[in-house]
Amino acid sequence: MKPLLQGRNLLPVLAPVVVGVAIVGLWQVLCTVLAVPDYLFPAPTSIGHALSANLGTLLHALLGTLEVTLLAFALATVFGTLVALLFVQSPLIEVSLLPYAIMLQVTPIVAIAPLIIIMIDDTFVSLILCAAVVAVFPIISNTTIGLRTVDPGLLAYFRMNKASRWQQLVRLRIPSALPFFFAGLRISSGLSLIGAVVAEFVAGTGGQSSGLAYEILQASFQLDVPRMFAALFLITLAGVSLALAMAGLSRIALRWHGSAVDEH
Repeated sequence: MKPLLQGRNLLPVLAPVVVGVAIVGLWQVLCTVLAVPDYLFPAPTSIGHALSANLGTLLHALLGTLEVTLLAFALATVFGTLVALLFVQSPLIEVSLLPYAIMLQVTPIVAIAPLIIIMIDDTFVSLILCAAVVAVFPIISNTTIGLRTVDPGLLAYFRMNKASRWQQLVRLRIPSALPFFFAGLRISSGLSLIGAVVAEFVAGTGGQSSGLAYEILQASFQLDVPRMFAALFLITLAGVSLALAMAGLSRIALRWHGSAVDEH
């Protein structure tokens, strides 16, 4: 019975690894058999060589992208949580401000990033703001829904005992909102990375070097396609790592809450 349980625990790790190895192997075979040139679509071995040859430069660029991503994610988390707490205090405030939050969400970041970069002299700060704009809405939306989604019986019990709005918020609404809040974090972490990369592309086209997006632009100018794919691989790896970190944090934080569900 114990080996069976261990096998089930390893399945979520082994299954994606097996699928990934199969895809990479098929990719390599097709590129070799069809003799696809690297400047059209590089084979995994060519990407690996480009990654090893430019590892120092790409890792330095990755750290820059991650710095922007994490700071933007933190800013979006704090700002989004405060806005959600403000919304739940008054339906009038929510009705008045929610359309503007939605407006930020539906406006393409490529349209507003140049404006932010032009208006703010500090490129680093402008990149953080661009990424935070992309990431903030899921936190506002999910946290607001969570703060409003409370057990009616518990809410009636709190009101019957004449609990203040502050007591209702701290002891009832916030604990009830935690699963929604962490779901918003899982979405926003990936959006922060997307926003950072897009903002770096905009800054890079203006000649301002920053992050992996700039490395991709430089490689494209030089027609160094394997290096482009190597930088893209690091971006993908960073996104997967953020998603796994948020999933782990959510599982740990909600273990006491009774909301952590075994998905496998």
